[in-house]
Parts: sequence; structure tokens; C-alpha cells
Amino acid sequence: MTAVRWNAHAPGHPPDAADLRHLWRRLGLVERRIRDAVVLRQSTDPAPNDPYRGLYITDEAVARILDGPPSGWDTGAADGVDAVRTDDEPAAGTVRTGSRLGRLAATFGLSGVDVEFLVIALAPDVDARFERLYGYLNDDVTRRRPTVGLALELCGLPAAGAARFRLTATAPLVAGGLIEVEDEERPSLTRGLRVPDRVLAHLLGDDEPDPRLAGLARLPGAPGGATETPCDLVGRIGAGIRAGVLTWHLCQTGAGDAGELAPWALAGAGHGALVVDPVALADDAEPRTALAALVREARLRDAGVVFGPLEAFEPRRPERARLLRALTSLAAGVPLLTYGVDRWDPSWAADPPLSAPVAPSDPDRQAARWRRALAEAGGGPADQVPPDALDGYRLGPEEVRRAASVAARLALLDGRPVRAEDLRAGARAQNGAGLERLARRISPTIGWDDLVLPAQTRRSLDDLVVRAQHRDRVLGRWRMRPGGGRGRGVVALFAGESGTGKTMSAEVVAAELGMELYVVDLSTVVDKYVGETEKNLERILAEAAGVNAILLFDEADAVFGKRSQVTNAHDRYANVESAFLLQRMESFDGIAVLTTNLRSNLDSAFTRRLDVVANFPMPDTAQRLVLWDRCLGPALPRADDLDLAFCAERFELSGGSIRACAVTTAYLAAASGRPAGMTELVTAVAQEYRKIGRLLLDNEFGPWCPPTN
Repeated sequence: MTAVRWNAHAPGHPPDAADLRHLWRRLGLVERRIRDAVVLRQSTDPAPNDPYRGLYITDEAVARILDGPPSGWDTGAADGVDAVRTDDEPAAGTVRTGSRLGRLAATFGLSGVDVEFLVIALAPDVDARFERLYGYLNDDVTRRRPTVGLALELCGLPAAGAARFRLTATAPLVAGGLIEVEDEERPSLTRGLRVPDRVLAHLLGDDEPDPRLAGLARLPGAPGGATETPCDLVGRIGAGIRAGVLTWHLCQTGAGDAGELAPWALAGAGHGALVVDPVALADDAEPRTALAALVREARLRDAGVVFGPLEAFEPRRPERARLLRALTSLAAGVPLLTYGVDRWDPSWAADPPLSAPVAPSDPDRQAARWRRALAEAGGGPADQVPPDALDGYRLGPEEVRRAASVAARLALLDGRPVRAEDLRAGARAQNGAGLERLARRISPTIGWDDLVLPAQTRRSLDDLVVRAQHRDRVLGRWRMRPGGGRGRGVVALFAGESGTGKTMSAEVVAAELGMELYVVDLSTVVDKYVGETEKNLERILAEAAGVNAILLFDEADAVFGKRSQVTNAHDRYANVESAFLLQRMESFDGIAVLTTNLRSNLDSAFTRRLDVVANFPMPDTAQRLVLWDRCLGPALPRADDLDLAFCAERFELSGGSIRACAVTTAYLAAASGRPAGMTELVTAVAQEYRKIGRLLLDNEFGPWCPPTN
């Protein structure tokens, strides 16, 4: 056999010379066996002069193929990768330790016979001569890959021996995706053997991921970033993987960073990471085939599989649970790290993983993540953004990356650096639409200057903002609310008469935090059927916990009312409903505001669970004067006789009523075609009095007494 050199490898992926040299030696051994098989076939051919033999391939053509140079090899020395001489052939079933073929055999648990079968099957993909030779030996020019029977023959193994079972569906070669057995309709010995392109590319030195996995999985970069240090949990998981504990479930609280910590843990154990998109896998047309390709890719790379978040995969659906069981079964021997807020159900796997709790990121780590995401998105340095601009937002690593991308594009659109409002807009863009189906969304458009409140009420609102911004640091990092299954939510009560600014204040707080406000429509919550109200509230609170927004329960005493003495079945179920709400609000992880006109109607147990209570009294004379001026606004033309001081002193109205009077005044002025004066304003007040059921007293209106009809 002539010494040859190989000069064909994928651009940008130069093969390892020693690996290829070893592979060529293996192929040389296959060629030697083919020569022997051809000689044997020719000596036992019952019809050497068959006139139809040329339909396939003649003996002379076979001789020319064997005597000629390999079609896929270059006899030059461009790459310096020597092929094998006949006196340098390896012993059957042996592989060089440390070579790609050797590592693949060790990773997939291949025996010596398995290696022989693998090399025989991949030969036509490396050298086109083997196609014609296999066609000759198969006595069928259209069948240019080795069959099960031919592979056994080339290895000198009997067709009825145990070796043929190394090519069944459960054997390492086939189960691991290294060989595909084709033509299942044929008898088992005449079925073709094919090596998938990804396995061939791996053996030839190409480490590009399988194209089948595009959109299903990704290879993360260096985990964490150069400036970050993994937490103790990462070291514990890495040590466990090195010790042989390969399956873990990272159960995170809220917007934890388990998905980011998992590659850290794998890197600490000496493995790469293959991060799987569970939604894309569930939507794949052939998810079982995709799973097999995923696990094979992980083994080829000596990587672990990171799968999550589980709640996005919806594993409680029967078909998804079966898919998850298939993943845990196929990934036996491969590090598998799942994560999510859902706890692992033991029925999802025969051998459940070890569960590890993951706390949300501390503010410093989250800030570093924002800076890195902005830099990657091309948003430049975020040093000009105030450090507390994003306090209160609970976003995972992937959500931070997407939010930073939105912020960078908003800034690019205006041709300026990234600002705090860009980051907040990007964070709000990550809110799912699930809560919008259960509550009414309000994008805040007002600020503190639009509020007219007593000093004590304003301090209560400031307290709510502070708690919402720093809850992760205080309740999480400093553990100021430990035990009892308590959540890290913030719940406030706004109590006061109708129109005193409770809903408006909630909108201002949302604007200060850069969040959206979701107003719960109690008509969609309260249900006459037993247990349905609790289910509706649970859906709302579960959705709200995963959204960076404020949840507003207007007229909350309708569902958070006092428990009463049980005298009938109705009382018993009403108390069950209140007890459920008491427990559920305590475990709530979001930000909620309850408003009520009658604070005394709320159950006292709710008051203990409130973080902030803000009282909204009726405005005094000075506040009413400011309200009249602001509600009428600067654009409305005003007549000279407009006396706002008189209105503030005489008409004891709430802010909501004053706003309604101002709007009515504007309509009356527009209809009359003249500036708004006292006639229009007093008429508007009279209409508001009639609407709310108050008497029109002459001494209250003074010289501006409105007509009685």
C-alpha cells in the first residue's frame, strides 16, 4: 500500500495531525480487509464469465481501484499528515489513547468491535473508492455503504454470532447516535450502516455544533464574566459532578440566576455547557430526534446539558413530562442541570436529581450583569446611569440581556447615550402578556408634581418606593423576613374616601419605579361558585409575581373583608376565602397596592401583613386651592371673575370631584364660546353636588348661587 498524505479538511478547522494519522491507520486496516474480501469473492465466484457482471463492477475495475491512489487523499506533503503503511497497521480493536477516536470510544462506552464497525461505516465518507468497493462486495452497485453482514464479514465475525447485536437499537453505537442503521424493511444482515455527518466531522477535527440544533441549543461564552466570582453553590455543584452526582435541579426564587450559574458549575467540574431552549424543543417537529442529537453533541464536546426554565417548558403536561423523562434517560452519564421556580416532580425521572435552592442575585451582581449586557448590546458604558435606576426590578440573566438590547436600540434611535429611562423601558418590555388578560394595564404618565397630598401621606408613599427598590437586599441578602414560607413582596394599603387620590398615587409610585400598573377588575375575580374566587386570585398573583409591575386591588375590602362568626355554610366558605388570601398575600413575591374607602372593613390579620399603610384624608383649604389651579390647567382660558380661593374655601370636595368639576367647567366654557368664569365653575360644582347627593345650600354658594332647575 502506497504511503499517502491527507490534504482535505474543513476551512478554519485544521485537524489534529496525530488524530488523523491514527484514523488513516484504521482506514488502512479496513482497506487491507477489503482486499482480502475481494480476493475471496473472486476465488469463490461461481460465474466469473457472467456477461452481466459489468452491470455492477468488473474484477479489472476493482483491481484498478485498489492499485490506484486514494481518491480523497493527496500524495503531497502539504499538511504533513502521514497515512499508514502496510507495516504500520494497528491491531484490530485497538485505538490510540488520547485520540479523538479513543476519546469517543471511552465516552460512548464502545468495545473494540464497535470501533471496527464505526471505522468501516465511515470509510465511504472519507474516501470515495470505498463506495465502489462496497458496491462490489454487496453485489449491488446502488448500495455503496457497508451492510451489517458485510461489516461482520470484514471483521471476520460470524453472521450468527453475538457481535451482530452490537448494531441493535439499544447498543452503544446506535443508541449513542454514532451509527444509523438504514433500510429497516430489509433483513437485518442487509441493512446499511451510515455515520452521521456530525460524528464524521468530529473525528476529522471539526467542532462546529450540529446544524440540527440551530435554534434549539447554544454554546455559552465564558461563564459569568471576568469580574464576577461564582457563589459557594457553584463550587458545591461542581464538586458533586466531579464526585459522580451528575443530575441536579436548581430551584430558584423569583428571577434567580440559576441559568447563569449552571455553566459556572459545569466549568468548575471541567465540562463545557450546552444550553437548551425548552420552548424551542417542545415546539420541534421531531423532539425525540432533537433530544438524541442534543445528548450526542454534549457527549462529543464533553459538555453538560443546561435545561430550563422548567416553567416555560410546562412539564406538568403529559406529553412534556414524557419528553423530560426521555431527556433524563438519554442523558445518563452526562451532567444534566435543570432549573426553574417549579420544584422537581419525582415522576419526571426514574432517578430524580439532587435539588439545590438558588437565591436571587444580590444587587451588586445584578448591576454587573446590566453593565456587561449593555456593553454586549453596543449601548456603551452605563456609568452615567444612576446606580439605583434599576433597583426593584427582578430580571433573570436572559431578561437582562434582552432588556439591555432594547435600551441600546432606543438610545441609538435618538443618537444619545443610554439613559435610565431606556433601561426601564427595556425592563418593562420583558413583561409577558399573561397578566393583561387578567388585569387592566396602565402605563404611568404622571409624576409627583401632579399629586397634592399631606406630608404624612407623601412620606408613606416614599416609604413604599424605598421598600420596592431595596427589597431584594433587605429581605433576601440580609434575611430580614426569614422562615414561614414568606415571600419577598411588598404590600401597601391606601385608605381614604373616594376621590382622595389613592389610584392616582399608585400610578405615581409606579412611574417613580419605572414600572407599569395593573388594576385588577374585581368583577372578573369574585365568583359565586365555591372555590372559584380563590382560583382567580391565585392566577392573578402567580402572573404578577413574574412581572415587574405594581398590582392594584381597587376597592380591596370586597375580597379582603373581615372574617365573621360561622352561622351557616355561606359564612364558612367566606372565611375559607379570607384565610386563603391571608396566606397567599404573605407568600406573594411582587408589589401590590390595596385601596379601600373603609379601612375598618378589612380583616385585622391583613393589617399585620401590610408593609405600608397610607391614609388619604380629604384635602384642606390650601390643598383644594392648589387642586383647583392644577386641574383647570394653564391652557384653559380663564375669565377675570374666576375666584379659585372662594371655591377652595366654600366647596369641600375631594381631589377627584374637583377634577370632575374642572372638566365640566371646560365643556361649559367651550359651549358658550367664552373664557371659563365663575358662572361655568359654579354650575359645574352644582352638577357634581347633585351627582354625589349633596344639598345645594345658599350660604355655601354665596353670591354665585346656581339655578335650582
